[in-house]
Amino acid sequence: MIFFDDFPDHEKKKIRYVLTDIDDTLTLSGRLPSKSLAAMERLQENGIQVVPITGRPAGWCDHMARMWPIEAIVGENGAFYFRYDPLKKKMIRRYWKDERERYQDKEKLDALKLQILKQVPKCRISADQAYREADLAIDFCEDVPPLPMEMVDEIIRCFEEAGARAKISSIHVNGWFGDYDKLAMTRVLFEEVFGKKLDLLKSEILFAGDSPNDAPMFAFFPVSVGMSNILRFGERVFALPAWVTRHEGGLGFAEMVDILLSGR
Repeated sequence: MIFFDDFPDHEKKKIRYVLTDIDDTLTLSGRLPSKSLAAMERLQENGIQVVPITGRPAGWCDHMARMWPIEAIVGENGAFYFRYDPLKKKMIRRYWKDERERYQDKEKLDALKLQILKQVPKCRISADQAYREADLAIDFCEDVPPLPMEMVDEIIRCFEEAGARAKISSIHVNGWFGDYDKLAMTRVLFEEVFGKKLDLLKSEILFAGDSPNDAPMFAFFPVSVGMSNILRFGERVFALPAWVTRHEGGLGFAEMVDILLSGR
């Protein structure tokens, strides 16, 4: 990996979209610094469209789509995208699965929740679970003392043995039933919102992230940037970003935006 300071000026001018994770990419120590919001506003002012790609829940994503300086948001690791139209005052909600399928998945996840809490008693259900529509989030270090990675691996095994997909973020293990992830729903969003094929826009997109569940995005986008805190995960990230910031979390994101806009 190379520090983002060395990102070429001629490449900066090509970027028209910034896709970004939220936790420990836009945030720092669990809070959203003003620098992160200011950086997103600066991107917008320079004609660059911002789309968060997150594991956070539908309830949070509804708020972010309305209140943040963003074009749209992909949530719950690809279960949906939300886009708020301020002119029509309408929220567009596009799910991977229909309401009946999501209800059936919820029943299976409720049973799985009890099993995980029994097998890994030191973990907890995420505090934001009440606002989720498609997945189960298990907290291993947000509101509980950090668990050893062996326990995190056990949580993943519980999901996978039940036939669910599981991904590690910087704070949660997220599990769901369905053949989708962050990248799959991002493809749908670009076709339906921007009217473009994601594969044809690679050179115009920058993706920023920080944890193993961002690996499919790191692998797909040539211009991928990891906040410096990604180095903590070591070999758990199967595809590493091409570039890395010098600062962590939201400060790294602000650093990245400063460098990106310096060449425009």
